Amino acid sequence: MPTGMHQVEVDVPINQVWNFVKDMDNWAPLIPGYIQHRKFTNRQSTWEFNSNIGFIKKKISLMVTIKEWIEPTKITFQLKGVNEGLSGEGYFLAEAVDANKTKITGFLELTAGGAMGPVVNAILKSQLPKVTKDMVTAIATKLEQLNTNVSRV
Repeated sequence: MPTGMHQVEVDVPINQVWNFVKDMDNWAPLIPGYIQHRKFTNRQSTWEFNSNIGFIKKKISLMVTIKEWIEPTKITFQLKGVNEGLSGEGYFLAEAVDANKTKITGFLELTAGGAMGPVVNAILKSQLPKVTKDMVTAIATKLEQLNTNVSRV
């Protein structure tokens, strides 16, 4: 199964990390290829992306269902393609390193089904680690920018 995982430490206390990631409106726009997202409930939403994975360039729509929130450390979610035969899951994990530093980990697993599944999965296997790294790095950068702005006030 194609997967991607990336970890980074941020100079932000874990409670500030949690306050940011517990609301998908804060970080959904930071995901590579983001177009828009729409919430149906606090646990279910659709996210649209421009996919530029290998030779596949198209709009992908995923139903994202939050499976659990474990404050202040973990959010797990399930992914299901709305317009494609994609399915998977992921998580966002925050671990306090000390009072002012947090290690964040992002994990994504995504599998394509159907006739083109094997070809798409081969591409996903090489691209999902980069997408995950870009997503976690963008979230980390935004968290540190917000933390810098807060400490200046």
